[in-house]
Amino acid sequence: MKPVEIYTSPLCGFCHAAKRLLKQKGVEFKEVDVFMHPKRKPEMIKRAGGKRTVPQIFIGTQHVGGCDELYELDRQGKLDRLLAA
Repeated sequence: MKPVEIYTSPLCGFCHAAKRLLKQKGVEFKEVDVFMHPKRKPEMIKRAGGKRTVPQIFIGTQHVGGCDELYELDRQGKLDRLLAA
């Protein structure tokens, strides 16, 4: 399974929803809390092509996007393949 990294904030409902989906699928992920570690936010913005909102999700080296994009990949049946590839 590819490594998953998710940039989050503790007060973000979309962050909690994205993490919940990943946990339901049994996916381990590295979480970077940009609220607690604000020096990591510029890194997130650069990796996410200028996007400043959380969550920002990466599977392997691929930027997936946010919560909506993660759920859309799952609805289309593409998330499991992306994680396994």
